Amino acid sequence: MKDDLIISNKRLASRLILGSGKFSNSQLMRKAIIESKTQMVTMALRRIDLANPEDDFINSIEGLNLQFLPNTSGAKNSEEAIRLARLSQRATKNNWIKLEVTPEPKYLLPDGTETLKATEVLLKEGFVVLPYINADFILGKKLEELGCPAIMPLGSPIGSNQGLKTLEQLKIMIKESNIPVIVDAGIGRPSDAALAMEIGAEAVLVNTAIAVSSDPIMCARAFALAVEAGRLGYLAKLATEKNYASASSPLKGLL
Repeated sequence: MKDDLIISNKRLASRLILGSGKFSNSQLMRKAIIESKTQMVTMALRRIDLANPEDDFINSIEGLNLQFLPNTSGAKNSEEAIRLARLSQRATKNNWIKLEVTPEPKYLLPDGTETLKATEVLLKEGFVVLPYINADFILGKKLEELGCPAIMPLGSPIGSNQGLKTLEQLKIMIKESNIPVIVDAGIGRPSDAALAMEIGAEAVLVNTAIAVSSDPIMCARAFALAVEAGRLGYLAKLATEKNYASASSPLKGLL
């Protein structure tokens, strides 16, 4: 059964999106990308010299068939985010953007009001906008109504590895959303990724947990398997929890 992730006009076989920050070197990042089987990689615009073909990041991913998702990491308001998105589009001819607006540096929580303002402008300019947001059902619906092809609510703060602290809010967003919900930020273990997929998330984005592990290549494979297992569990409609015992062997019809 073909079960591709579809965002806007892009069809992806992998439901694991990989962040490119925090790897100790670019070759290790390349190997982790390959092992993860991801087809979409995010990149922070402020860390890459897009005008330089010899940039280390650009060279390291040469030859890989990837959809790049530049992000506006570091933008403190809608104006900064819009400017970064426009710079990215001019330099890469790529109109995809992961919109991040994080005015406070300690917790890096997204500003919903500024994100909404920037989204409205960028969508009108033809961008494919994937906004990073709090697990806020109301904000998610507003972004959907504006025309976002997917939303990216956090599981917990960026890089915290705390897992799905927003689990119950994520369940509401997934149930009520008509566009893909991609769990972004805070996923620290393969089991977190599997859980996100089991509850119906369309994909997960992982960076820190893989990049800072002792073996990023092995960890990337672990996450790839966890995402696949979680998705299969969701499609199989896992058994519901009960408050009482249920015999695994039937008591009727025995020989």
